[in-house]
Amino acid sequence: MSRPVIRRWRPLVLILLPALVLLLGAPSAHASEACTRHHPDGIAPSVTRPALERDTSRLCFEGFAVLYSGVSRTPLAVSEHLTRDRIQQARRVPRDDAFHAEDQLPEEQRSRLSDYARSGFDRGHMAPSGDMATPSSQHESFSLANIVPQAPESNRCLWEGVESTVRDLATEDGEVWVVTGPVFQGENLRRLNRRVLVPTSLYKAIYLPDRGVAGAYLAPNGPGLSWRAVSLDELRDIAGINAFPSLAPAIRARAMALPEPTPNNIRGSCEGQTGGQVASSGTASNRSVARRDTSVASPAGPGIMGSRMALVIAAVVAVVVILLLLRVLGRR
Repeated sequence: MSRPVIRRWRPLVLILLPALVLLLGAPSAHASEACTRHHPDGIAPSVTRPALERDTSRLCFEGFAVLYSGVSRTPLAVSEHLTRDRIQQARRVPRDDAFHAEDQLPEEQRSRLSDYARSGFDRGHMAPSGDMATPSSQHESFSLANIVPQAPESNRCLWEGVESTVRDLATEDGEVWVVTGPVFQGENLRRLNRRVLVPTSLYKAIYLPDRGVAGAYLAPNGPGLSWRAVSLDELRDIAGINAFPSLAPAIRARAMALPEPTPNNIRGSCEGQTGGQVASSGTASNRSVARRDTSVASPAGPGIMGSRMALVIAAVVAVVVILLLLRVLGRR
């Protein structure tokens, strides 16, 4: 290759390099624009605890949106917009279990089917398959990016009741905005297969726009029917997630009166379980728990755009290699 050829191509490479960096460093249009329909006012949930920000990704699906953690290898917040029509359509879609790893995620950050095998935990949906109005969206709901390790007693009883109750609210009110996710509290959290973090609790936040009220169900990830209603501000302090950032402070500060979950007791899964709504322990104590909860991830790390930054670095290295190759070839 002659030097004139190198001189001719080098400006193009130098022009493309910044463009490539910007392209890889910018949020995906698919994630940032197409997913706005899953969030009130088009604004997605945000992470409020630095320890949770590392290696996060935003994924867009037909029926829901996911804020995913490559550290816990679980979703942190899964958003849905439930409407009366959607729930009616979902009732006509037969369930077809098809759990699968999520290929949109970097391989090292994905959970795997083998992580859950013989673990004693269910693969618990955050956006339930029963909310999905089409076969394609139901198939997507079985992505492991939408799944957390869930105690069978919770998944098949109380939490199934929470999901059914929220669908009933959507039918009654016409629409409900929903954000669901795990809570990680404590110093010694369990990991499935040394990879997937097991939540200590689960939350389901809801916002009823016609009533102008919001709140969240919060329940332990274990046996029993105990749960409590918390405000969105309390949930933020407990889980490190601002579920609905666009709502007025007054709505976020007060927990609505949530309906009692009504489990369907499928195959007798609720037999022997006791409990019910527990009074909220108050924002102050929740904040003290949140301050102690730093076990999910160390603040050290690449930050919320860590995996994308790795792509940018790889692109820069690739361009440098090309330039060096052109120089070597030019000397021949």
